[in-house]
Amino acid sequence: MKALIAALVMCLALPVAAQQATTGPGGTLRVLDKITGRTQDIEFRNGQTRMVGLLAITLSECRYPSGNRTGDAYTLLTVVYNNAADPVFRGWMIASTPALNALDHPRYDVWALRCSSE
Repeated sequence: MKALIAALVMCLALPVAAQQATTGPGGTLRVLDKITGRTQDIEFRNGQTRMVGLLAITLSECRYPSGNRTGDAYTLLTVVYNNAADPVFRGWMIASTPALNALDHPRYDVWALRCSSE
């Protein structure tokens, strides 16, 4: 039993190989207004800020797995609601798991769809 536990601990202690990522020139986000039910797919360039309703959304960077342009998108976002001093969201969103690090807002949902290829 001790040997099994030791083996499990050693497996957990092994470093996980980091996946190589490529930065795309921009990305596409989907925004849902929960009051109207309206969704919008919006294209961004890296560093661009766009107004959507009362949100100011800045896409700082969009990454995807190297060698797999259609792979999972990872977007670095800052979302400000109604010109507030502090953002309602700042961090990475992952297209395949939007609930992992989601915008928590009563009116809006924002999630990453994909990185741009051009």
